Amino acid sequence: MTLRVGDIAPGFSGLDQDGHAVSLADFKGRGLVLYFYPKDFTPGCTAEACSLRDGQARLREAGYEVLGVSPDTVGKHKRFAEKHGLPFRLLADPEKMVAKAYGVWGRKKFMGHAYEGILRTTFLIDGKGIIRHIIGKVRTGDHADQVMETGG
Repeated sequence: MTLRVGDIAPGFSGLDQDGHAVSLADFKGRGLVLYFYPKDFTPGCTAEACSLRDGQARLREAGYEVLGVSPDTVGKHKRFAEKHGLPFRLLADPEKMVAKAYGVWGRKKFMGHAYEGILRTTFLIDGKGIIRHIIGKVRTGDHADQVMETGG
């Protein structure tokens, strides 16, 4: 299934880095930057998270909350969020249920080696749960700026 702009965002639920339940319904009435990334503590993923952290005030001013999703565990998310002072929630998706629902779990290649993994993608979802923008070519180092350019 391929999601498109204008589609209703698939519902989801899971646990954040503090072990608290989080779902799409929690963001009703607010915009959501739902970003999928491969793995905590990797250079690109760290740059992306820190960009969103540093742009948090501008994103909130534009009406967005931020939620990161990766296959990492609650515990690993906790360490990652604490180390980098992330002010937003990270959803643990070790079974890849949310990633698959959003169509971002798929075939990747690195140095000639093919494998399954997260296709780094960001969805901008409005307060009614409608996908308003999809960013497939994420600029990790200035992702907050990219979000603002796209949907701010």
